[in-house]
Amino acid sequence: MHLFLKNETNFYTSKPRVLHVAPEYCFIERFENYLGDNYITADIESPLAKVKMDLHDIPFPDNSFDVVFCNHVLEHVKDDVRCMQEIRRVLKPEGFALCQSPQRYDRETTYEDASITDPKEREIHFLQDDHLRIYGRDFGKQLENSGFTVIPVNMIEKLGTNESNRMALPLEEIIYQCKK
Repeated sequence: MHLFLKNETNFYTSKPRVLHVAPEYCFIERFENYLGDNYITADIESPLAKVKMDLHDIPFPDNSFDVVFCNHVLEHVKDDVRCMQEIRRVLKPEGFALCQSPQRYDRETTYEDASITDPKEREIHFLQDDHLRIYGRDFGKQLENSGFTVIPVNMIEKLGTNESNRMALPLEEIIYQCKK
């Protein structure tokens, strides 16, 4: 994510207003120091978040944020389409969102099965027992269907194999830059 922000956006030069859903610990201090009050962390239960919120009903007005980060959340929520639409709603027209989620690139479509209730079986099917779905290669299309224009970015292709290996980037991960 850092490489994408640094190499592909003006994030580090524009001081954007940011909503960071389920903030990753490694970014909080860095983004708070850089953005100050323009950086808002939010989560339904994490003590790291400044704002307690349910992603299904984001408590901010339309067009509030230049950037929204929502990484490894959508696989946990009941209605992922509604959450995607809420992210789009609070995003400014010229802004962008990064919505990353675990994916199975060997699956064409997203897989959900609410009848699987055993935690061990859920982990086998969905990678974690608290995941409600595992996205397939259609994840970008699902983001588009929620109203976003999606720009898929493959950082390994952009950086090259040698640099990607040096930085220990995952072999398969597309970054989905979502715009209104």
